Amino acid sequence: MIRRILSVFEPFILMLLGTVLLASLLPARGQWAVVAGYAADIGIVLLFFLHGAKLSREAIWEGARNWRLHLAVFATTFVAFPLLGLALGNVPGLVGPVASGLLFLTLLPSTVQSSIAFTAIARGNVAAAVCSASFSNLIGIVVTPALVALLMGGIGGQGGGISLSAVESIVLQLLVPFVAGHLLRPWIGGFVARQKALLTIVDRGSILLVVYTAFGAAVVEGLWTRVSGIDLALIAGLCIVLLAAVLLLTWLAGRALGFSREDAIVLLFCGSKKSLASGVPMAGVLFPAAQVGAVLLPVMLFHQIQLIACAVIARRYADAASIAEGDAIA
Repeated sequence: MIRRILSVFEPFILMLLGTVLLASLLPARGQWAVVAGYAADIGIVLLFFLHGAKLSREAIWEGARNWRLHLAVFATTFVAFPLLGLALGNVPGLVGPVASGLLFLTLLPSTVQSSIAFTAIARGNVAAAVCSASFSNLIGIVVTPALVALLMGGIGGQGGGISLSAVESIVLQLLVPFVAGHLLRPWIGGFVARQKALLTIVDRGSILLVVYTAFGAAVVEGLWTRVSGIDLALIAGLCIVLLAAVLLLTWLAGRALGFSREDAIVLLFCGSKKSLASGVPMAGVLFPAAQVGAVLLPVMLFHQIQLIACAVIARRYADAASIAEGDAIA
């Protein structure tokens, strides 16, 4: 069991922690901060362009068939999660930007890679997981900013709804690259599918760039003088409570809706996840630079906690399936 848990701490997590440490010790200042910001913006554009090129129209049409399952995942991701986030965001003692980050976490779309991977390990409906996770990220490009404006009093918590500049940033950095990549899929889709190593570099590199610039700006503004070790422990505890509540909710919903074992597994894993890959660039677009570092703290902590918990749960499902198959053969 311990080995399984430790195996979740992949090199990228260590790179993420190292980037936070680097930004804390050597934050980008002055002209270097401007250059790093432009590099992060370019990384975000390229990231969403490639994600658009990866999503096949076959997956879109196929996904539309299992509408009850996808609607359940959507309701969990963009309704139940935000309601829990509103409740947890009012816990006394949370620093303002961190409380905003906890709510922002609950407004994000589901993950893609890990949701599919854990569904496969648990022997669930992998095709449905691909569709649900892909739809969640596609819809999240529009729904997440809208929920931020509705539930957080405007972008960056500044009130007054979404500003014109924020809309332009969302459209130009997220939506336009995604649509452009998808429209060019007939010509570049095969190449993109073959370049898994390149996609990994772009995915992780863009996240690391945004994390470095975000935390650097927050450190310059005094992040670590406002957020203590006790605050971090409180955030981690709230993330655990949040994940446990959603895992229980999705498990009960799968039974109540009469889903097959395979579809209930999809709801459990796709419905309980929040995407770091989408959350980091979205935060960079939606929030002022000085707030992004604090806003991302809950997102990064929840990301690691969900990987550990879901790895253990997926393995238990797989073991149960193996036992059932053995009994059937006997």
